[in-house]
Amino acid sequence: MNIRFFNAKILILNDEDEFSVIQGELWVSASRIIYVGDGRRPDEILASLGMNVIMWEREIDCRSNLLMPGFKNAHAHTYMTFLRSYADDLPLEDWLYTMCFPMEDKLTEENVRPFEQLGIMEYLSSGITTSFDMCYFPPVYARVAADCGFRAVQVSGVNSFGGSAAVVEENYHKVNETSDLTSFMIGFHAEYTTKPELMRQIADLAHKYKSPVYLHNSETEKETRECIERYGMTPTQLTDELGMYEYGGGGFHCIYLDDKDVEIFKKRKLTAVTCPASNLKLASGIMPLKKYCDAGINIAIGTDGAASNNCLDMFKEMFLASALAKVSTMDAECIGADRILYMATAGGAHAMGLDECDRLDAGKKADLILIDLKQPNMQPENNIIKNLVYSGSQANVILTMVDGVIRYENGKYNIGVEPEDIYKETNDIMKDLRT
Repeated sequence: MNIRFFNAKILILNDEDEFSVIQGELWVSASRIIYVGDGRRPDEILASLGMNVIMWEREIDCRSNLLMPGFKNAHAHTYMTFLRSYADDLPLEDWLYTMCFPMEDKLTEENVRPFEQLGIMEYLSSGITTSFDMCYFPPVYARVAADCGFRAVQVSGVNSFGGSAAVVEENYHKVNETSDLTSFMIGFHAEYTTKPELMRQIADLAHKYKSPVYLHNSETEKETRECIERYGMTPTQLTDELGMYEYGGGGFHCIYLDDKDVEIFKKRKLTAVTCPASNLKLASGIMPLKKYCDAGINIAIGTDGAASNNCLDMFKEMFLASALAKVSTMDAECIGADRILYMATAGGAHAMGLDECDRLDAGKKADLILIDLKQPNMQPENNIIKNLVYSGSQANVILTMVDGVIRYENGKYNIGVEPEDIYKETNDIMKDLRT
C-alpha cells in the first residue's frame, strides 16, 4: 500500500543520534519509508526514486501534527494483562511466587490468546509498535502478533521450575519462522530461578545460534546479594563467566549493577532496560540511569507486564525514567528529555536487533506514529521533544502504523478482531481462572 503523509511535523534522528523536527512529507510504500523531506519538488523526488508517478491509496493531511518513530517497549510480558489489578501492593517475591506463578500455571495455549490481543491493543493505542516479550507459549504469542500485524521480539523465559533448553531451541525456530514480524532470542528468566546446569545449556544455545542473551538481572537488592552468597559474584559476572554475552544481549531492570558489572555491560555492548513504574510499584529500587549513560551503556525503556505496572504506557515510563534520574542524583539537568526519548525509541530498537526500525528515514521500516499536537497538554510548542517526555499522554496518539499498515487510528483498531469480543472473552476466562 502506498500512503502519503503530508503537512506534517516530522521527528528526525541524525547520524549523531540528535533529534530535530522538520516540516514536510513522509511517503510509505509497502512496508518501507521511501521518502522523508520537504516534498517541494515531487517530480524530482519521483525521479530520484526511479519513478514517474505513484498511485496513492491514501493521502493523509497531518495538519502539522507530529510523525515520529513508534515507541519500542523493551521489556514486557504481554500475556500478563490477565493479572492486571489482581496481585497488587506486594513485594516482588510474594507477588511473584504467591500470586503470579500459581495463576500462570492455569494458562493454556488457548486461554492466553485474548489476553495477548488485549495487550497488543493497548500497545497500539499508546504508540508502541514493538514489544520485547518474555512470554508463556512463545509460538502462540508469535502467531497472535503476526495475525494482529504487530511487531514482536521475544526472549526465552525458561527457568528450573519448567521448560528446558530443548524447548528453548524449538521455540527459537518456531518463532523466527512464524512471520517477518516475529523474532526470538535466547535467554532465561533470572539467575535466582535457574540452576547452573540450565544456565550453561542456555549459554551453549547462544553460541550455537550466535544469539544475544537477555534475562531479569539485579532487579532487587536481595536477588543480587543472594547470588553473591551462592556464587561469589553478581548475576552479571556469573552470566558473563558462563559465556553468555559473546553475541551481546543485556538485562531487564539492572538496578543493582556494581562497578564491575557496568564494565562488563560496556565491554560486551549490552543493553540495560529500565522499567521505572514496575520497579517503583514493587519497591525494587531506582536504576542509576546517569551512571549507566555516563559509561556509554545503551539504555532502553520497558513497561514490564500489566501485573506489576499496571498500564502499558511509554509516556508514563519516559516521565518516570527522567524524574527518577533527577531526584536520585539531586541534579535536575543530569539527563535531558532528548536522551529519554532516544531510549524509548532507538535505544529499544537497538536492544531488539531492529536497526531498521530505529528512526524515520528512507529505506527504514514504516513503524511510526502520529501525535496530536493540537491538545492543551502539547501547547504551546516551545519544545516538542520536551512536551512528549514531560506532558505527553496516550490521548495524543492519533495513528499507529506497523510495517506500513495502519493498525490503529482515531480509536479504531485494524487487527482482525473486535475490541468488545476481546473484552468479553478475557473477563469470561478470568472468572474461570479465579475459581
